Amino acid sequence: MATNKIKNAFNSKKYLKIQSSEILKRINFFGGKLYLEFGGKLFDDFHAARVLPGFQPDSKLHMLLTLKDDAEIVMAVNADDIKTNKVRNDLGITYESEVERLIDAYQAAGLYVSSVVFCFYEDGPVLRTFSTKLRKNGIKVYKHYRIAGYPHNLVSIFGSDGFIKNDYVETTRSLVVVTAPGPGSGKMAVCLSQLYHEYHNINNGIKSGYAKYETFTVWNLPLNHPINLAYEAATVDLADVKMIDPYHLEAYGLSATNYNRDIETFPLLRTIFEKIYGTSPYKSPTDMGVNMVGFAITNDAVACKASKDEVIRRYYQAKKNVYLGKFADDTIVKEEAIMTALGVTIEDRPVIKACLDKAKKSKERVVAIQLPNGKIITGKRSILLSASAAALLNALKTLGKIDDSLYLISPQVVVPISDLKTGPLQKENPRIRAEEILLALAIQANNNSLSELALKQLPKLKGAEAHGSCLLPEADLRTLTALGVNVTEEPVGHAHRLYFKNIN
Repeated sequence: MATNKIKNAFNSKKYLKIQSSEILKRINFFGGKLYLEFGGKLFDDFHAARVLPGFQPDSKLHMLLTLKDDAEIVMAVNADDIKTNKVRNDLGITYESEVERLIDAYQAAGLYVSSVVFCFYEDGPVLRTFSTKLRKNGIKVYKHYRIAGYPHNLVSIFGSDGFIKNDYVETTRSLVVVTAPGPGSGKMAVCLSQLYHEYHNINNGIKSGYAKYETFTVWNLPLNHPINLAYEAATVDLADVKMIDPYHLEAYGLSATNYNRDIETFPLLRTIFEKIYGTSPYKSPTDMGVNMVGFAITNDAVACKASKDEVIRRYYQAKKNVYLGKFADDTIVKEEAIMTALGVTIEDRPVIKACLDKAKKSKERVVAIQLPNGKIITGKRSILLSASAAALLNALKTLGKIDDSLYLISPQVVVPISDLKTGPLQKENPRIRAEEILLALAIQANNNSLSELALKQLPKLKGAEAHGSCLLPEADLRTLTALGVNVTEEPVGHAHRLYFKNIN
């Protein structure tokens, strides 16, 4: 039997050790203080966990916790994202809520969050109200302003309406992690503004430096290594292009992988550094980075396979976002080009064919789940169950070796739930969702040994692969994802419906 059981490709313990050591070296290099531009997710980095099996989703958080006595977090926030109530597509919450969520999460983990910097600030009631709320909760608030022509107009940057106009962010620790709730927030500008203020204020006596920390691309892997291509597939909507860093090649005779945006802006950054420091401490954009993830990869073949699998998932994610109008049509073409470069097709994801074959045969909506042992289980939509709920029940039966003819949940429990939804709750859809099925199992577990046995199988779903013959309701998608199942979907909604979040 084929298997998709995942072997480790990454040594997290080694990573924590060498990554924290590299950051400490950079702090010492600059004389005791470092502004670290922190790209990507500090925790819940599931992309890294998928392409580097063995990498824990909160590895970067644990790395920072080894430095927590020296570290503080400054969050850069694009003021426009707050003023316009911009929503994060992946979480379905506003950026204001995301800032609050992240601050709570960082503090709960034991990290010190000192302040929020509103970048591109323009006064308004929404920002004033949010600023007041942050201050009342012990978070300092600073304002940075829009600089005409940044980062290309050096006259503006170093003029009276440039860095000097920004608030100086008071910090107390040697490692200042500048992070953000999303892209385009102004992290680098915050770091450079701080350097400018400190190097031009001889009275504060602070010597500080700048470095950049992003997990991907992995600079010491080849340009078209599957890990780097998987990240390109994950960011295809950003129009970034991987390139060999020409400055690094010229300075050291070594090839290093970087992104076009960093390479294109490096001459300007070097000039800015020269104006701030007197000379640039970096010879290349790769020099600015401190990422050591490439040195903790222990099994390249496993990482390559995992990365190829991720590219197929990202292809389906792009198709979904194009269908929903969130991505431009050409993103699919870009994803297909990456798949071609890696020599993979959707046939390399067996759960897709199993799902579509079952859907065609049953003429119903289907979810297929490929268990970590390689076996594929399907479930179809019925009068009482969503396709996800049916597939989940069937998977738990299989994992628990429970006779398929036996009920895990009594119809006397399911039917009243369905009646409640379409009755007093006035919902259009009577079907039981995946989460509701799990709640019903939990309620029965004390008195029903089969329900109890089924619930014990849930941890075994981590790392399973699933595919839906249509777009899944968000509630079902969240449940499967929370269980550690990697889900893809066909970009098919309901005929003649635009709003289908919880209909199918």
